[in-house]
Amino acid sequence: MNFEAVLFDCDGVLVDSEPITNGVLRESLIEAGWAISREDCERLFIGRAVRDLRERIETETGKPFTDAWLQAFYARRNTRLMAELNAIEGVHDAVAHLHAHTKGRIACASGADRAKVVMQLDKVGLSRFFGDAIFSGHDLPRSKPAPDVYLAAAAHLGVDPTRCLVIEDTAPGAQAGLAAGATVWGFCTQGHGRAFDGLPVARVFHHMRELRL
Repeated sequence: MNFEAVLFDCDGVLVDSEPITNGVLRESLIEAGWAISREDCERLFIGRAVRDLRERIETETGKPFTDAWLQAFYARRNTRLMAELNAIEGVHDAVAHLHAHTKGRIACASGADRAKVVMQLDKVGLSRFFGDAIFSGHDLPRSKPAPDVYLAAAAHLGVDPTRCLVIEDTAPGAQAGLAAGATVWGFCTQGHGRAFDGLPVARVFHHMRELRL
């Protein structure tokens, strides 16, 4: 298929942020009273907005989920990201290739808060490729796995979602891309892409050098 636009997730696709963010989240949850394991924290939260699990957090901690707690987590997370964040290996060449191939019709469509996405793209030198085509599920009625953020990105680029390729690394993100009507390729740096088991992703790839159209 000759795709007219490429829509990228951010965390785990463009930047290697998931271990940092999830580690800080786990620390914050443990301090709040939820003795959550690393495996459970990754399973529950990677690919989803923290605020979307507020009821589970309140149940496990026995405390109200407050904006003050969330903002404190964001501040702590951002400090660590600014100190430790790296781009996914090979992503600069891949994004440059697809930017040229689609005549600039690429976008970043993330479930994370927009300030975080912009900060991360700035830090690793990818912002110049995306310009104002950066979208956050926090700014829309529903975040991933709902399709809203991908529909917004496709509309901004003026491309029918069915003519878009979505690059995702999580099941909720892949579900969002599929629900938007796009073709989804799953990015998986380790293993065989089992995160996408049962989902009709068109392809699973393991290094950004494979991302060519």
